[in-house]
Order: sequence, then C-alpha cells, then structure tokens
Amino acid sequence: MYSTNNNANALRGARELISVLAIATAAYALPFSAAAQAPPAGTAKMQMGASASADAPMKMPKSMDNMHKKMAAMQMTGDPDIDFAMMMVAHHEGAIGMAQAEIDAGKDPAMIKAAKKIITAQKKEIAQFHDWLKKHPHPMK
Repeated sequence: MYSTNNNANALRGARELISVLAIATAAYALPFSAAAQAPPAGTAKMQMGASASADAPMKMPKSMDNMHKKMAAMQMTGDPDIDFAMMMVAHHEGAIGMAQAEIDAGKDPAMIKAAKKIITAQKKEIAQFHDWLKKHPHPMK
C-alpha cells in the first residue's frame, strides 16, 4: 500500500502528464490550424455536407472533453510505467474520437487522410499498451 505522500506525488505526476499531453496535442494540431483558411462569408451552411450531421461540430470538443475526464478520473497506481501506459490508452482513444469527427465532418481531403492515418496508428499503439499492461499487472488492479 502506498502512503498518502506517494499517492499525492502520483496524482501530481498524473496532472503533469495530462498537461504535457495537452500541450503536445495542441502543438501537433497547430500546424494544421495555422494552415487552414477561413471560409468565405456565408458558406458555413454549404460546408455541412450530406454525411455531416447537425451535431458534427460538437463531436470533436465532446471527444476531447471525454478524454480529459477519463484521464482525470483514472486511479493512479504509483508505478510510472503502468500509469503512463493507462494514460496513453485514454489519450489515444481521445485522438481516435477527434480523428473520427474529422472524417465525419471534414471537407479537406488532406485532413481526412491525416485523420485516417491517426486512427490506424493510434489503434496499433493502444493494442501495444494493452499487451504491455497484460504482461505487467499491478497489484492494485
């Protein structure tokens, strides 16, 4: 059993990891958003394609919110390797949700292609983390 101090340190470490992951995610997305151009005025309705639902613009923020809630609620073990693997699974699941939102509502073929690549890569990495976690069980589980 870990002491309260160790639990506090683990929680602090988890919060720092969440901050780093959020910064890394923003830094990764920045080149894409900086390269994007604003659509001409009055074209917002035209851009909602037949496959895009009315809630499509909210899918990405909702996916990010769900990821952050899941990561914040995660019970830390105090083992940095296990905690990292668990947090990365949640982080990658969030990336898949955001990428799927792009596929569902995006219009730019390059962004949709990037989203498809992200889904493939993130699913592979999630499987690798799950495999590692199976081989390294933690007594708190």
